[in-house]
Amino acid sequence: MRMSDKILRGLALNGNVRVLVAKTTDIVSHAQKIHGTYPAASAALGRVMSVASVMGSMLKDEREKLVIDIRSDGELNHIMVNADNRGFVRGLVSNPHTHKVNEANGKLDVGGVIGNGTLSVSQEFEGNTIFNSQVALQTGEIGEDFAFYFAQSEQIPSAVSVGVLVNEDLTIKSAGVILVQVLPSATDADIDVIEDVFSKLKPVSTLMIDASAEEVFNGLFEDIELLQETPIEYFCGCNRTQMEGALRTLDNKDLEEMIREDKGAELECHYCHSKYPFSEADLNKIITDRQNQS
Repeated sequence: MRMSDKILRGLALNGNVRVLVAKTTDIVSHAQKIHGTYPAASAALGRVMSVASVMGSMLKDEREKLVIDIRSDGELNHIMVNADNRGFVRGLVSNPHTHKVNEANGKLDVGGVIGNGTLSVSQEFEGNTIFNSQVALQTGEIGEDFAFYFAQSEQIPSAVSVGVLVNEDLTIKSAGVILVQVLPSATDADIDVIEDVFSKLKPVSTLMIDASAEEVFNGLFEDIELLQETPIEYFCGCNRTQMEGALRTLDNKDLEEMIREDKGAELECHYCHSKYPFSEADLNKIITDRQNQS
């Protein structure tokens, strides 16, 4: 029986190092089913969702939301993921039927399908952006890109191992992430230990095939201490009220055109593909409400 997805957060090396480990097989599997992603797209989206889950767990307030936005010039030119500190994660990709294998090593070529571009990280509080930072993609392989982001934007030296294994039938075999961050109190000796641990570490996607998040977490450092455990779930949270709000941003002319040509409208959520139909009466009510307010 497969263990449920979760994030483990703790300290190691006399409290000088922050450690986060997440098993994300189930949420990446859910995203693959929703979007019908091919292997390279599954790996790209799954890696971003995995890192986003641990970053979201570090938010202070439940009303905050982390938004990761990758835009690039490759075939897979847009990835967007949202996460919060409750363990809710959702994501989308621009071209789910993207697939490429690196001929040199036989592995999925995530960097090749993403290409050159930018990685943006934002924090939103009740819909308002309170923090935003952007860095250039370094390799497009995601792990290296987030390590660069942490060093440049947050001034926190970090080691990131993130991976997704895809079965031949396109389903997800395993997924997970290990994030180790150096705190200000860390010594050069602590950094040497981290480098040694990561030099001997198997790919995290391999580790997560049979091991639980707890087993991976406890095996990293001798003095590791667990501080927090958070279950992870692919959760969209879209609803009809949000979709109606989107319609209310349109001009009356656009709404009248929908009524005339389509006899209504149907909006689809890009994160979960739920569909929300709106009748002629619904659209007319939006127009009437606006006229009554003017």
